Formats: sequence, structure tokens, C-alpha cells
Amino acid sequence: MIAYAAMLRQELCARNSAYAASQRLPHVLSYGEMPVVVYKPFHEANGHGNFLSAAYTAILGKPEWSRRLEKIHSQAAHSLPRAERRWRELDSCMSSDALLMNVFCQPRTLKSRALTSTLGVQIGEVPEFGFKARVPLRSGRTDRTEIDMRVGGLLVESKLTESDFQVKALAVVESYRDLDEVFDREALPRVDGQYVSYQLIRNGLAAHALKFAFCVLLDDRRSDLIEALYAIMKCVRIPELRTRCKVLTWQELSEAVPRGLQQFLDLKYGIVPTGCTPSTLESTER
Repeated sequence: MIAYAAMLRQELCARNSAYAASQRLPHVLSYGEMPVVVYKPFHEANGHGNFLSAAYTAILGKPEWSRRLEKIHSQAAHSLPRAERRWRELDSCMSSDALLMNVFCQPRTLKSRALTSTLGVQIGEVPEFGFKARVPLRSGRTDRTEIDMRVGGLLVESKLTESDFQVKALAVVESYRDLDEVFDREALPRVDGQYVSYQLIRNGLAAHALKFAFCVLLDDRRSDLIEALYAIMKCVRIPELRTRCKVLTWQELSEAVPRGLQQFLDLKYGIVPTGCTPSTLESTER
């Protein structure tokens, strides 16, 4: 089995090591065989190495966005050097949330007609990160599950180097009220007595309950995640809901973002419009 996640992590480690050094950005390396670049904010310039300047400024200007920066890095105690400031999840170059905010907090991104048309949202919509969807349960209660982003009537799940879409016990998934209405339960993939790609099932149920569209944003170097996504989508019973579910790669999305953001995505992530060749590490180091 091809280790797509490990291969992408290796590339991002190399790119960010070169990028951080060439830009003289404050950072540290995690412990282990494959050191991960973890950036420090530099308060004297109100900046942060893991973020494009325009996006970071916009994030700091919105309390509901800047709160996302405070989530503590869960593995910092044993994987990162000690620092005066506690390490945050979005400091890591592997963070899909940081990538998502770099793209959608850039003030010009959602003013692009090409991009909003691709996503099916209105120009000028304001993203909401960590959206709490209320997914109905059989008990009559709701699961206030967190979805990476909501833009208008679109729910977005963001992926980068995550290994999968999570697995979950049968009892948890089957506690959702609309499971059998939305999905062919018997066809949903399982492993070791658990449902595979739980996040996709949950978010599909959220989109159904809210009558929203649902999009998964992932890297086209992650063929494994794309395959897992389609394995779930083919189990959707409701044709109209299936048309509201889409997959979009970061590479496809990059075609419609501002030029400065395109360059940032290329150098730091190796993300370029479909058909283009990413910059070499040598150009990243310059």
C-alpha cells in the first residue's frame, strides 16, 4: 500500500525547512526521524511564519477567527522544544486548518467570481471556522459536531496530511437519526467493527439536516483520501444530496486565488494550479 500521507508529510517538511530558512522565519523543528517545522509568531511585525501576511492580519482583526489560533498543540509536550509561549496546533506546517485559513482569510479570496462560482457561494461571504452543526440524533438530541468551515450554505472539510477521515464505533454512527434515510447503511465501509470515514458520514448528515452543500478540500497528492471519499459518496441514497456534495483539490482551488497567495501555496506547500509544476526546493531556498 502506497503511504500517500507519509510522502506528502516528507515533502512538506523539506519545503517548509527551506522556506523558513530562506525567509528567516522564527521556527523550531519537532523531534523524530522526520522533523516537522513549527513556526513562532513574531510580534514585532505582527506576523507568523505559518501564515501569509494579509491572511494573518485579517485573522487578528476578527476575534472569532483569532480564537482558532489558541488551540494548544496536543503533542507539544513530548515532540517540541520548550518555549516561553505554549505551542499551538496552527503553528505546525502540517496543519490543514492553517492552510484553510491562509486561503479563506485572505481578504481578496472570496471576492473572486471564479472561485465563488466553483464553490457555489456568494461573493463577499464571510467564512465561519469551527462551525457547530446540529446533527439530529435518534434520542431527540443533537450532536453539535464541529465542521472545519461554513461559507454561506456550504460546509467544508479540510484535509492535508491527516491519515484518514477517522473511524467510529457502530453504535455512535447508528445513533444519528437520519442515517438510514441518507445512506445505504449496509454499503458503508467498515473495518474491525467500526465505520470508516466517519467525518464524511457525519458531515453528509449535517448537510442533509441543514439543506446545505458539502465540499471536501484535499490535496491531489492524496489519492487515498479521494478514493475513501468516493466510497462514501456512492452510498448516499438521496440523488439531490449527492449533487450537493463535491470534492475539490487545493490545486484546483489555487487556480482562482490571488497571485500572492498562489506563490505562497507553491513555495510552502507545493500546491499549484492543475497542469503546472511546483517550484523546486532550490527556488524555495532563494
